[in-house]
Amino acid sequence: MTDPATVPVVLAAGLGTRMRSRTPKVLHPLLGRPMLAYVLAAAQEATGARPLVVYSPATAAVREAFGDVADFVLQDEPKGTGDAVRAAVAALPATTADVVILSGDVPLVAPGLIAELAEARRVDGAVMTLVTFEAMEPGRLGRVIRDPDDEDAVVRIVEAKDATEAQLGVDEVNAGVYAFDLPWLSRRIGDLRPSFATGELYLTELAELARTDRQRVTALLVDDDGTLAGINDRQDLADAASLMGEIVNVAHMRAGVTMEDPSTAYVDATVEIASDVVLEPNVILRGATRIGEGTRIGSGSRIVDTVVGRECEIVASVLEQAEVEDEVRIGPFAHLRPGAVIGRGAKLGNYAEVKNSRIGPGVQQHHFSYIGDADVGARTNIGAGTITANYDGARKHRTTIGAGAFIGSDTMLVAPVTVGDGARTGAGSVVTHDVPDGMVAVGVPARLRPPKPPAEDESD
Repeated sequence: MTDPATVPVVLAAGLGTRMRSRTPKVLHPLLGRPMLAYVLAAAQEATGARPLVVYSPATAAVREAFGDVADFVLQDEPKGTGDAVRAAVAALPATTADVVILSGDVPLVAPGLIAELAEARRVDGAVMTLVTFEAMEPGRLGRVIRDPDDEDAVVRIVEAKDATEAQLGVDEVNAGVYAFDLPWLSRRIGDLRPSFATGELYLTELAELARTDRQRVTALLVDDDGTLAGINDRQDLADAASLMGEIVNVAHMRAGVTMEDPSTAYVDATVEIASDVVLEPNVILRGATRIGEGTRIGSGSRIVDTVVGRECEIVASVLEQAEVEDEVRIGPFAHLRPGAVIGRGAKLGNYAEVKNSRIGPGVQQHHFSYIGDADVGARTNIGAGTITANYDGARKHRTTIGAGAFIGSDTMLVAPVTVGDGARTGAGSVVTHDVPDGMVAVGVPARLRPPKPPAEDESD
Protein backbone atom coordinates (compact mmCIF):
# COMPACT_ATOMS: atom_id res chain seq x y z
CA MET A 1 0.00 0.00 0.00
CA THR A 2 1.43 3.36 -1.02
CA ASP A 3 1.01 6.69 0.75
CA PRO A 4 -2.67 7.76 0.77
CA ALA A 5 -1.49 11.08 -0.70
CA THR A 6 -0.88 9.19 -3.95
CA VAL A 7 -3.86 9.51 -6.30
CA PRO A 8 -4.25 7.28 -9.37
CA VAL A 9 -5.34 8.97 -12.60
CA VAL A 10 -6.77 6.73 -15.29
CA LEU A 11 -6.92 7.95 -18.90
CA ALA A 12 -10.14 6.86 -20.60
CA ALA A 13 -10.96 9.66 -23.05
CA GLY A 14 -10.16 7.83 -26.28
CA LEU A 15 -13.02 6.23 -28.19
CA GLY A 16 -10.73 3.57 -29.67
CA THR A 17 -11.53 3.82 -33.37
CA ARG A 18 -9.55 0.68 -34.19
CA MET A 19 -12.09 -1.34 -32.22
CA ARG A 20 -14.61 -0.48 -34.97
CA SER A 21 -17.34 -0.12 -32.37
CA ARG A 22 -19.90 2.34 -31.05
CA THR A 23 -18.93 1.25 -27.54
CA PRO A 24 -16.02 3.13 -25.90
CA LYS A 25 -12.97 0.91 -25.95
CA VAL A 26 -12.53 0.74 -22.18
CA LEU A 27 -16.09 -0.56 -21.77
CA HIS A 28 -15.55 -3.61 -23.94
CA PRO A 29 -15.97 -6.75 -21.82
CA LEU A 30 -13.04 -8.87 -20.77
CA LEU A 31 -13.87 -12.09 -18.93
CA GLY A 32 -17.14 -10.73 -17.62
CA ARG A 33 -16.14 -7.17 -16.71
CA PRO A 34 -15.39 -4.01 -18.71
CA MET A 35 -11.64 -3.70 -19.20
CA LEU A 36 -11.64 -0.41 -17.29
CA ALA A 37 -12.93 -2.21 -14.19
CA TYR A 38 -9.63 -4.09 -13.85
CA VAL A 39 -7.57 -0.89 -14.04
CA LEU A 40 -9.71 0.88 -11.44
CA ALA A 41 -9.55 -2.09 -9.07
CA ALA A 42 -5.77 -2.33 -9.39
CA ALA A 43 -5.37 1.42 -8.85
CA GLN A 44 -7.58 1.40 -5.76
CA GLU A 45 -5.78 -1.61 -4.27
CA ALA A 46 -2.33 -0.17 -4.93
CA THR A 47 -2.89 3.34 -3.61
CA GLY A 48 -5.84 3.13 -1.25
CA ALA A 49 -7.25 6.19 -3.02
CA ARG A 50 -10.32 6.66 -5.20
CA PRO A 51 -9.20 6.81 -8.84
CA LEU A 52 -9.72 9.92 -10.96
CA VAL A 53 -10.86 9.03 -14.49
CA VAL A 54 -10.34 11.39 -17.42
CA TYR A 55 -13.13 10.99 -19.96
CA SER A 56 -14.34 12.80 -23.05
CA PRO A 57 -17.77 13.51 -24.55
CA ALA A 58 -17.28 10.41 -26.71
CA THR A 59 -16.67 8.20 -23.66
CA ALA A 60 -19.24 9.73 -21.30
CA ALA A 61 -20.70 6.25 -20.74
CA VAL A 62 -17.75 5.41 -18.46
CA ARG A 63 -19.00 7.90 -15.90
CA GLU A 64 -22.38 6.22 -15.80
CA ALA A 65 -20.78 2.77 -15.55
CA PHE A 66 -18.29 3.55 -12.77
CA GLY A 67 -19.69 6.55 -10.90
CA ASP A 68 -19.79 4.59 -7.65
CA VAL A 69 -16.08 3.67 -7.60
CA ALA A 70 -14.27 6.61 -9.21
CA ASP A 71 -14.21 10.38 -9.60
CA PHE A 72 -14.28 11.95 -13.05
CA VAL A 73 -12.95 14.94 -14.94
CA LEU A 74 -13.95 15.90 -18.47
CA GLN A 75 -11.39 16.41 -21.22
CA ASP A 76 -13.47 18.62 -23.51
CA GLU A 77 -11.56 17.92 -26.70
CA PRO A 78 -9.10 15.02 -26.52
CA LYS A 79 -5.73 16.30 -27.66
CA GLY A 80 -3.35 13.61 -26.46
CA THR A 81 -2.13 12.18 -23.17
CA GLY A 82 -0.57 15.44 -22.07
CA ASP A 83 -3.85 17.28 -22.42
CA ALA A 84 -5.67 14.53 -20.52
CA VAL A 85 -3.24 14.78 -17.61
CA ARG A 86 -3.56 18.57 -17.68
CA ALA A 87 -7.29 18.19 -17.12
CA ALA A 88 -6.66 15.74 -14.28
CA VAL A 89 -4.10 17.91 -12.51
CA ALA A 90 -6.55 20.79 -12.34
CA ALA A 91 -9.06 18.53 -10.56
CA LEU A 92 -6.75 16.90 -8.00
CA PRO A 93 -7.03 17.79 -4.29
CA ALA A 94 -4.46 20.25 -2.99
CA THR A 95 -3.27 17.66 -0.45
CA THR A 96 -2.09 15.31 -3.21
CA ALA A 97 1.66 14.76 -3.18
CA ASP A 98 2.09 12.07 -5.82
CA VAL A 99 0.12 10.90 -8.83
CA VAL A 100 0.31 7.71 -10.86
CA ILE A 101 -0.93 7.78 -14.45
CA LEU A 102 -2.53 4.64 -15.87
CA SER A 103 -4.23 3.84 -19.16
CA GLY A 104 -7.76 2.50 -19.11
CA ASP A 105 -6.94 0.10 -21.94
CA VAL A 106 -4.19 -1.78 -20.04
CA PRO A 107 -6.41 -4.07 -17.96
CA LEU A 108 -3.76 -6.52 -16.80
CA VAL A 109 -1.66 -3.96 -14.93
CA ALA A 110 -0.90 -5.38 -11.48
CA PRO A 111 -1.52 -3.53 -8.20
CA GLY A 112 1.94 -4.55 -7.01
CA LEU A 113 3.57 -2.88 -10.00
CA ILE A 114 1.66 0.37 -9.41
CA ALA A 115 2.73 0.45 -5.76
CA GLU A 116 6.32 -0.41 -6.68
CA LEU A 117 6.41 2.38 -9.26
CA ALA A 118 5.20 5.03 -6.80
CA GLU A 119 7.74 3.88 -4.22
CA ALA A 120 10.56 3.80 -6.78
CA ARG A 121 9.95 7.43 -7.72
CA ARG A 122 10.23 8.54 -4.12
CA VAL A 123 13.32 6.44 -3.45
CA ASP A 124 15.00 7.73 -6.62
CA GLY A 125 14.21 11.33 -5.74
CA ALA A 126 12.79 11.71 -9.26
CA VAL A 127 10.02 14.02 -10.41
CA MET A 128 8.99 11.38 -12.95
CA THR A 129 9.38 7.62 -13.07
CA LEU A 130 8.00 5.40 -15.81
CA VAL A 131 7.61 1.67 -16.31
CA THR A 132 9.64 0.25 -19.19
CA PHE A 133 10.33 -3.16 -20.68
CA GLU A 134 12.54 -4.61 -23.38
CA ALA A 135 10.46 -5.54 -26.41
CA MET A 136 11.49 -8.08 -29.04
CA GLU A 137 9.45 -6.12 -31.58
CA PRO A 138 9.17 -2.50 -30.35
CA GLY A 139 7.08 -1.46 -33.35
CA ARG A 140 5.11 1.74 -32.64
CA LEU A 141 6.07 1.94 -28.97
CA GLY A 142 8.01 4.92 -27.67
CA ARG A 143 11.76 4.34 -27.23
CA VAL A 144 13.39 5.14 -23.88
CA ILE A 145 16.69 6.96 -24.22
CA ARG A 146 18.92 6.76 -21.15
CA ASP A 147 21.74 9.08 -20.08
CA PRO A 148 25.04 7.59 -21.29
CA ASP A 149 26.73 9.04 -18.21
CA ASP A 150 24.05 7.81 -15.77
CA GLU A 151 22.26 4.69 -16.96
CA ASP A 152 19.68 4.97 -14.19
CA ALA A 153 18.47 8.28 -15.62
CA VAL A 154 16.15 8.80 -18.60
CA VAL A 155 16.81 11.79 -20.82
CA ARG A 156 14.11 11.36 -23.43
CA ILE A 157 11.16 9.26 -24.57
CA VAL A 158 10.92 9.27 -28.35
CA GLU A 159 7.72 8.37 -30.19
CA ALA A 160 8.42 5.80 -32.92
CA LYS A 161 7.28 8.09 -35.72
CA ASP A 162 9.70 10.78 -34.52
CA ALA A 163 12.66 8.46 -33.87
CA THR A 164 15.89 8.31 -35.84
CA GLU A 165 17.20 5.03 -37.22
CA ALA A 166 19.55 4.72 -34.26
CA GLN A 167 16.76 5.38 -31.78
CA LEU A 168 14.50 2.84 -33.48
CA GLY A 169 17.19 0.29 -32.69
CA VAL A 170 16.59 0.78 -28.93
CA ASP A 171 14.58 -2.12 -27.52
CA GLU A 172 13.65 -0.53 -24.16
CA VAL A 173 10.18 0.91 -24.59
CA ASN A 174 7.70 2.98 -22.65
CA ALA A 175 4.82 1.02 -21.06
CA GLY A 176 2.70 4.14 -20.57
CA VAL A 177 2.54 3.86 -16.77
CA TYR A 178 3.97 6.84 -14.84
CA ALA A 179 4.49 8.25 -11.37
CA PHE A 180 4.96 12.00 -10.86
CA ASP A 181 5.75 14.45 -8.12
CA LEU A 182 2.56 16.46 -8.35
CA PRO A 183 3.91 19.93 -7.42
CA TRP A 184 6.48 19.68 -10.24
CA LEU A 185 3.93 18.20 -12.65
CA SER A 186 1.50 21.03 -11.89
CA ARG A 187 4.14 23.62 -12.74
CA ARG A 188 5.24 21.98 -15.98
CA ILE A 189 2.16 20.35 -17.52
CA GLY A 190 1.15 23.64 -19.13
CA ASP A 191 4.47 23.86 -20.99
CA LEU A 192 3.86 20.91 -23.30
CA ARG A 193 3.96 21.87 -26.98
CA PRO A 194 1.63 20.45 -29.65
CA SER A 195 3.15 17.89 -31.98
CA PHE A 196 3.80 19.19 -35.50
CA ALA A 197 2.39 15.96 -36.96
CA THR A 198 -0.81 15.57 -34.93
CA GLY A 199 -1.30 18.71 -32.86
CA GLU A 200 -1.52 16.52 -29.75
CA LEU A 201 0.23 17.10 -26.45
CA TYR A 202 2.46 14.16 -25.51
CA LEU A 203 3.00 13.36 -21.84
CA THR A 204 6.39 11.91 -22.75
CA GLU A 205 7.76 15.41 -23.45
CA LEU A 206 7.87 15.91 -19.68
CA ALA A 207 11.07 13.84 -19.56
CA GLU A 208 12.87 16.53 -21.54
CA LEU A 209 11.32 19.33 -19.48
CA ALA A 210 12.54 17.65 -16.32
CA ARG A 211 16.07 17.49 -17.72
CA THR A 212 15.83 21.21 -18.53
CA ASP A 213 14.92 21.75 -14.88
CA ARG A 214 17.85 19.55 -13.83
CA GLN A 215 15.37 17.18 -12.25
CA ARG A 216 15.75 13.44 -12.26
CA VAL A 217 13.68 11.06 -14.43
CA THR A 218 14.07 7.33 -13.82
CA ALA A 219 12.64 4.11 -15.20
CA LEU A 220 11.39 0.94 -13.54
CA LEU A 221 12.45 -1.81 -15.95
CA VAL A 222 10.25 -4.92 -15.73
CA ASP A 223 9.98 -8.19 -17.61
CA ASP A 224 7.64 -8.22 -20.59
CA ASP A 225 5.07 -10.86 -19.58
CA GLY A 226 2.26 -9.44 -21.69
CA THR A 227 0.43 -7.78 -18.80
CA LEU A 228 1.40 -4.27 -19.91
CA ALA A 229 0.09 -4.60 -23.43
CA GLY A 230 -2.51 -2.01 -24.35
CA ILE A 231 -5.68 -3.02 -26.15
CA ASN A 232 -6.17 -1.25 -29.46
CA ASP A 233 -8.30 -3.62 -31.51
CA ARG A 234 -10.31 -6.84 -31.30
CA GLN A 235 -7.22 -8.98 -31.78
CA ASP A 236 -5.57 -7.33 -28.78
CA LEU A 237 -8.76 -7.90 -26.79
CA ALA A 238 -8.70 -11.60 -27.65
CA ASP A 239 -5.02 -11.85 -26.70
CA ALA A 240 -5.70 -10.19 -23.34
CA ALA A 241 -8.65 -12.52 -22.71
CA SER A 242 -6.47 -15.52 -23.42
CA LEU A 243 -3.74 -14.36 -21.05
CA MET A 244 -6.17 -13.37 -18.32
CA GLY A 245 -8.11 -16.61 -18.78
CA GLU A 246 -4.95 -18.59 -18.17
CA ILE A 247 -4.29 -16.62 -14.98
CA VAL A 248 -7.88 -17.17 -13.77
CA ASN A 249 -7.84 -20.89 -14.53
CA VAL A 250 -4.52 -21.47 -12.80
CA ALA A 251 -5.86 -19.74 -9.68
CA HIS A 252 -8.93 -22.02 -9.68
CA MET A 253 -6.87 -25.15 -10.16
CA ARG A 254 -4.56 -24.22 -7.31
CA ALA A 255 -7.68 -23.74 -5.17
CA GLY A 256 -8.82 -27.32 -5.81
CA VAL A 257 -10.73 -27.23 -9.12
CA THR A 258 -10.05 -29.92 -11.72
CA MET A 259 -9.98 -28.73 -15.33
CA GLU A 260 -9.55 -31.66 -17.68
CA ASP A 261 -8.47 -29.30 -20.46
CA PRO A 262 -7.75 -25.80 -19.10
CA SER A 263 -7.26 -24.43 -22.61
CA THR A 264 -10.97 -25.01 -23.36
CA ALA A 265 -12.36 -23.91 -19.98
CA TYR A 266 -13.70 -20.37 -20.49
CA VAL A 267 -14.26 -18.93 -17.02
CA ASP A 268 -15.04 -15.28 -16.36
CA ALA A 269 -13.05 -13.50 -13.66
CA THR A 270 -16.32 -12.98 -11.79
CA VAL A 271 -17.12 -16.71 -11.42
CA GLU A 272 -16.76 -18.51 -8.06
CA ILE A 273 -15.89 -22.22 -8.06
CA ALA A 274 -15.59 -24.37 -4.91
CA SER A 275 -13.04 -27.12 -4.39
CA ASP A 276 -13.48 -30.58 -5.92
CA VAL A 277 -15.46 -29.21 -8.84
CA VAL A 278 -14.63 -30.90 -12.14
CA LEU A 279 -14.83 -29.00 -15.42
CA GLU A 280 -14.76 -31.24 -18.46
CA PRO A 281 -13.44 -29.86 -21.79
CA ASN A 282 -15.36 -27.11 -23.59
CA VAL A 283 -17.15 -25.56 -20.63
CA ILE A 284 -18.19 -21.88 -20.47
CA LEU A 285 -18.90 -20.20 -17.12
CA ARG A 286 -19.98 -16.55 -17.28
CA GLY A 287 -21.00 -13.63 -15.09
CA ALA A 288 -22.07 -14.11 -11.47
CA THR A 289 -22.04 -17.91 -11.68
CA ARG A 290 -21.19 -19.92 -8.54
CA ILE A 291 -20.47 -23.65 -8.58
CA GLY A 292 -20.71 -25.69 -5.36
CA GLU A 293 -18.30 -28.26 -4.00
CA GLY A 294 -18.07 -31.64 -5.71
CA THR A 295 -20.14 -30.68 -8.76
CA ARG A 296 -19.23 -31.91 -12.22
CA ILE A 297 -19.83 -29.70 -15.26
CA GLY A 298 -19.90 -31.77 -18.43
CA SER A 299 -18.54 -30.95 -21.85
CA GLY A 300 -20.57 -28.52 -23.89
CA SER A 301 -22.21 -26.82 -20.92
CA ARG A 302 -22.74 -23.05 -20.83
CA ILE A 303 -23.66 -21.55 -17.46
CA VAL A 304 -24.42 -17.82 -17.09
CA ASP A 305 -25.30 -15.90 -13.90
CA THR A 306 -26.41 -19.13 -12.24
CA VAL A 307 -25.89 -20.68 -8.81
CA VAL A 308 -25.25 -24.43 -8.85
CA GLY A 309 -25.16 -26.32 -5.55
CA ARG A 310 -23.04 -29.16 -4.21
CA GLU A 311 -22.62 -32.62 -5.75
CA CYS A 312 -24.55 -31.78 -8.92
CA GLU A 313 -23.98 -33.09 -12.43
CA ILE A 314 -24.63 -30.82 -15.41
CA VAL A 315 -24.28 -32.59 -18.76
CA ALA A 316 -24.04 -30.61 -22.01
CA SER A 317 -26.70 -28.11 -20.96
CA VAL A 318 -27.38 -24.37 -20.93
CA LEU A 319 -28.23 -22.63 -17.64
CA GLU A 320 -29.08 -18.91 -17.57
CA GLN A 321 -29.96 -16.83 -14.49
CA ALA A 322 -31.14 -19.91 -12.65
CA GLU A 323 -30.65 -21.56 -9.27
CA VAL A 324 -29.83 -25.25 -8.85
CA GLU A 325 -29.84 -26.76 -5.37
CA ASP A 326 -27.67 -29.66 -4.18
CA GLU A 327 -27.49 -33.15 -5.73
CA VAL A 328 -29.32 -32.26 -8.94
CA ARG A 329 -28.71 -33.97 -12.27
CA ILE A 330 -29.40 -32.03 -15.46
CA GLY A 331 -29.10 -33.03 -19.11
CA PRO A 332 -27.86 -33.75 -21.59
CA PHE A 333 -29.16 -30.87 -23.69
CA ALA A 334 -31.41 -29.36 -21.03
CA HIS A 335 -32.09 -25.62 -20.84
CA LEU A 336 -32.73 -23.61 -17.69
CA ARG A 337 -33.97 -20.16 -18.60
CA PRO A 338 -34.13 -17.11 -16.32
CA GLY A 339 -36.06 -17.64 -13.10
CA ALA A 340 -35.73 -21.43 -13.01
CA VAL A 341 -35.18 -22.88 -9.52
CA ILE A 342 -34.42 -26.58 -9.29
CA GLY A 343 -34.89 -28.25 -5.89
CA ARG A 344 -32.54 -30.64 -4.19
CA GLY A 345 -32.18 -34.08 -5.75
CA ALA A 346 -34.27 -33.28 -8.82
CA LYS A 347 -33.46 -34.85 -12.19
CA LEU A 348 -34.01 -33.18 -15.56
CA GLY A 349 -33.56 -35.33 -18.65
CA ASN A 350 -32.68 -34.85 -22.29
CA TYR A 351 -34.02 -31.62 -23.78
CA ALA A 352 -35.96 -30.69 -20.64
CA GLU A 353 -36.61 -26.93 -20.47
CA VAL A 354 -37.60 -24.84 -17.45
CA LYS A 355 -38.46 -21.13 -17.42
CA ASN A 356 -39.49 -18.94 -14.48
CA SER A 357 -40.54 -22.01 -12.50
CA ARG A 358 -39.87 -23.73 -9.20
CA ILE A 359 -39.15 -27.45 -9.53
CA GLY A 360 -39.45 -29.04 -6.10
CA PRO A 361 -37.07 -31.46 -4.37
CA GLY A 362 -36.88 -34.92 -5.88
CA VAL A 363 -38.89 -34.06 -8.97
CA GLN A 364 -38.16 -36.02 -12.12
CA GLN A 365 -38.75 -34.05 -15.30
CA HIS A 366 -38.27 -36.30 -18.27
CA HIS A 367 -37.12 -35.65 -21.80
CA PHE A 368 -38.63 -33.29 -24.39
CA SER A 369 -40.66 -31.43 -21.75
CA TYR A 370 -41.29 -27.74 -21.13
CA ILE A 371 -42.21 -26.29 -17.73
CA GLY A 372 -42.79 -22.53 -17.89
CA ASP A 373 -44.31 -20.22 -15.27
CA ALA A 374 -45.06 -23.11 -12.94
CA ASP A 375 -44.62 -24.43 -9.41
CA VAL A 376 -44.03 -28.17 -9.14
CA GLY A 377 -44.28 -29.90 -5.76
CA ALA A 378 -41.78 -32.35 -4.28
CA ARG A 379 -41.35 -35.86 -5.71
CA THR A 380 -43.65 -35.23 -8.67
CA ASN A 381 -43.06 -37.08 -11.94
CA ILE A 382 -43.21 -35.00 -15.13
CA GLY A 383 -43.61 -37.39 -18.06
CA ALA A 384 -41.80 -37.08 -21.35
CA GLY A 385 -43.30 -34.52 -23.70
CA THR A 386 -45.22 -32.64 -21.00
CA ILE A 387 -45.89 -28.96 -21.70
CA THR A 388 -47.31 -26.15 -19.60
CA ALA A 389 -49.16 -23.98 -22.11
CA ASN A 390 -48.53 -20.75 -20.24
CA TYR A 391 -49.34 -18.11 -22.89
CA ASP A 392 -52.82 -17.37 -24.19
CA GLY A 393 -51.64 -14.93 -26.86
CA ALA A 394 -51.92 -11.89 -24.60
CA ARG A 395 -50.80 -12.84 -21.08
CA LYS A 396 -48.73 -15.41 -19.25
CA HIS A 397 -50.46 -17.66 -16.70
CA ARG A 398 -49.10 -19.99 -14.02
CA THR A 399 -49.50 -23.70 -13.52
CA THR A 400 -49.37 -25.29 -10.07
CA ILE A 401 -48.63 -28.98 -9.63
CA GLY A 402 -48.77 -30.44 -6.13
CA ALA A 403 -46.46 -32.87 -4.35
CA GLY A 404 -46.30 -36.50 -5.39
CA ALA A 405 -48.30 -35.95 -8.56
CA PHE A 406 -47.83 -38.04 -11.70
CA ILE A 407 -48.06 -36.19 -15.02
CA GLY A 408 -48.35 -38.70 -17.86
CA SER A 409 -46.35 -38.47 -21.06
CA ASP A 410 -47.43 -35.84 -23.59
CA THR A 411 -49.74 -34.11 -21.12
CA MET A 412 -50.62 -30.50 -21.99
CA LEU A 413 -51.48 -28.33 -18.99
CA VAL A 414 -53.34 -25.23 -20.20
CA ALA A 415 -52.68 -22.46 -17.69
CA PRO A 416 -54.01 -21.18 -15.41
CA VAL A 417 -54.52 -24.62 -13.94
CA THR A 418 -53.81 -26.50 -10.71
CA VAL A 419 -53.06 -30.19 -10.35
CA GLY A 420 -53.40 -31.26 -6.72
CA ASP A 421 -51.21 -33.38 -4.44
CA GLY A 422 -51.06 -36.99 -5.55
CA ALA A 423 -53.18 -36.31 -8.65
CA ARG A 424 -52.48 -37.97 -12.00
CA THR A 425 -52.95 -37.26 -15.68
CA GLY A 426 -53.21 -39.82 -18.42
CA ALA A 427 -50.83 -39.93 -21.35
CA GLY A 428 -51.76 -37.40 -24.02
CA SER A 429 -54.28 -35.54 -21.83
CA VAL A 430 -55.12 -31.87 -22.39
CA VAL A 431 -55.90 -30.46 -18.95
CA THR A 432 -57.94 -27.24 -19.02
CA HIS A 433 -59.50 -27.37 -15.52
CA ASP A 434 -58.12 -27.91 -12.03
CA VAL A 435 -57.50 -31.49 -10.90
CA PRO A 436 -58.23 -31.97 -7.17
CA ASP A 437 -55.91 -33.85 -4.85
CA GLY A 438 -55.72 -37.55 -5.63
CA MET A 439 -57.94 -37.37 -8.72
CA VAL A 440 -57.11 -38.52 -12.25
CA ALA A 441 -57.54 -36.46 -15.43
CA VAL A 442 -57.67 -38.27 -18.78
CA GLY A 443 -58.64 -37.45 -22.36
CA VAL A 444 -58.90 -34.47 -24.71
CA PRO A 445 -60.14 -32.34 -23.11
CA ALA A 446 -59.36 -34.12 -19.87
CA ARG A 447 -62.18 -35.44 -17.71
CA LEU A 448 -61.91 -36.24 -14.04
CA ARG A 449 -62.32 -39.65 -12.50
CA PRO A 450 -61.29 -41.14 -9.17
CA PRO A 451 -58.18 -43.24 -9.01
CA LYS A 452 -58.49 -46.99 -9.44
CA PRO A 453 -58.55 -48.87 -6.14
CA PRO A 454 -55.39 -50.84 -5.44
CA ALA A 455 -55.51 -54.47 -6.64
CA GLU A 456 -56.60 -56.89 -3.93
CA ASP A 457 -54.06 -59.31 -2.55
CA GLU A 458 -55.15 -62.71 -3.90
CA SER A 459 -52.49 -64.71 -2.11
CA ASP A 460 -53.51 -67.38 0.46
